[in-house]
Amino acid sequence: MEKTAQTFTKYERARILGARALQLSMDAPVLMKISDDLLSNLNFDPLRIAEVELDSGVLPISVKRPMPEKTKEKLKEIKESELAGGDESDENKLRVEQRETKDIAEEGEIMEIAAVDDEFEDFEESGSGAGDELE
Repeated sequence: MEKTAQTFTKYERARILGARALQLSMDAPVLMKISDDLLSNLNFDPLRIAEVELDSGVLPISVKRPMPEKTKEKLKEIKESELAGGDESDENKLRVEQRETKDIAEEGEIMEIAAVDDEFEDFEESGSGAGDELE
């Protein structure tokens, strides 16, 4: 079984190198044998040493990438009025309007517009009015 080399994004690479360089700067052991000449060429820089380790594949690291969740969502039906483009007969408009009214009634509550007469009747039944205060 062949082991494929894992490629990292530039953000993952930066995170890995930064974490490993911090470990090296806090006296963590180097995971590979690096010659003294190479170390002097790298100026004993922990970031450069971490980069050499990452490129050689000796860092025991794996990256878990979150994958988008698969969601199943039922899409709303396309209304006939949207498909027809406005060139409908009165009968078709009436059918579409009735269907939309039914859909609205099934999905939630329909609020009615309050008539002024209804409001006035409620006010008179309560027994209070503007004329009561003057008498």
